[in-house]
Amino acid sequence: MRDHLVASRIAGDVATPRDNNLRAMRRLAAGDERSWFGLKPVPVTFEQVLAVMAGRAGVSPDHTHENGGDTIDPARTLERLDAMAERLARAARDKEDVFLATGHPAGLLAIHLPVAQALRQSGCTILTPDAGADVSYDDKERQLRYLGGVAVLSRHGELNHTHSAVPMRHLLDGGLAPGLVMADHGWAGAAGEAGLDVVAFADSNDPALFLGEADGRIGVCVPLDDNVLPHLYQPLADRLVEQIEPFGG
Repeated sequence: MRDHLVASRIAGDVATPRDNNLRAMRRLAAGDERSWFGLKPVPVTFEQVLAVMAGRAGVSPDHTHENGGDTIDPARTLERLDAMAERLARAARDKEDVFLATGHPAGLLAIHLPVAQALRQSGCTILTPDAGADVSYDDKERQLRYLGGVAVLSRHGELNHTHSAVPMRHLLDGGLAPGLVMADHGWAGAAGEAGLDVVAFADSNDPALFLGEADGRIGVCVPLDDNVLPHLYQPLADRLVEQIEPFGG
């Protein structure tokens, strides 16, 4: 698995540029609300954000390294992936209600779909509230849709990449209260801020969710490149499903 993570650039030397990572960290430290992905901003310095990202994602801790490439520690990816698998297995064992969502339908949906199916087969209820709802923001019409039980946003018939917390806040305001949320970006951040149990994926330029994990608002945050070709995530999906399957049928 480690070799696959590095060869596919899901971890190791990833495609996200160093300057992109640093910009995201500085926006977070400046209190930019959108950069917090639905988590309430807390006072934090750039140096503190960098330290968290070095420890939890494996980016370079060198503050003078400002350009070129950056890294995600594959050992950290594996460790947190197994922590996610453990929590999903507990949900399967206890037949919890689970909500799944992704702001990266062109990539991470490849993990969410088999996990949703395995959880459903284990007896979990996969929650899909308010399908077709209008969740427009930034003066653009958007619609909430579910693919295989996984929440995504759509606009003009296309699936959207989104960092926004608006869709999750819409559902929370409507009473969504699952035992577990599996998500990313604003879907995960807003859920964590609401006190829900959250397992999440985050890229090296998504520092908010790692800080949320550090202060206990996010249960598990798996570091990875969240935009490689979908089929490359299959071994990660298999690793999660393997822990769920013993509780199925």
